[in-house]
Amino acid sequence: MKQIFPIFKREFLGYFRAPVAYVFLIAFLVISVALAFSRYGGFFKAGVASVETYFVFLPWIFVILAPAAGMRLWAEEKRSGTVELLFTLPVTTVEAVFAKFLAGWTFLTVAVLLSFPMTLTIGYLGSPDWGVVATTYLGAVLMAGAYLGVCSLMSALTKNQVVAFVLGFIVCLALLFLGFSSFTDSLEKIFPLPVADALANFSFITHFDAFTKGIVDPKDVVFFLSLMGFTLFLNVIALER
Repeated sequence: MKQIFPIFKREFLGYFRAPVAYVFLIAFLVISVALAFSRYGGFFKAGVASVETYFVFLPWIFVILAPAAGMRLWAEEKRSGTVELLFTLPVTTVEAVFAKFLAGWTFLTVAVLLSFPMTLTIGYLGSPDWGVVATTYLGAVLMAGAYLGVCSLMSALTKNQVVAFVLGFIVCLALLFLGFSSFTDSLEKIFPLPVADALANFSFITHFDAFTKGIVDPKDVVFFLSLMGFTLFLNVIALER
């Protein structure tokens, strides 16, 4: 396990060695704030001191941000041939996968936490329920990890970062749409009702929504953690093959 930190440090700092990371962080903050204050977010129209109008768009923004953060994790290593060098070190596949995932997850967590000026603004304008604010941030961080787990797996399946991004985008978008009734109705026409309902429960929005209401439901926490664990397990298998 002692090899996890050096790999984590290398990967995490690797994000900030290129200007692209700063561009993505700034773009993430600008877009999320713009959406909150737009007529679609209705921050001022809501008349309530709440972060819900800000975080409601986060699942959609992560559809772009998570694949962008995860596409380089393994695709670049495989393209440049450094993945073979990595595994000549005294490190197991599980340790390498976990370290790289943890670095990407930390990067996304930094992006989420950089939204604190929005929270301070809400606190200045009103009296928000800080418990709800805390649970919303918790849900956002867990959801970011679930998104990244999927994108890390897609990155392990190809040598091309663009292909990894597209695959991650498609899979994450599909998991997002599962939370909409129109999409679920289409599934009910293809699969039996119990199967369609089970698939609908894999939606990011379905499990994130409770956090924005101040509810920490164990099944939502288990969903995000299980999705992370399952995708990382598949990531290990993909690399070992």
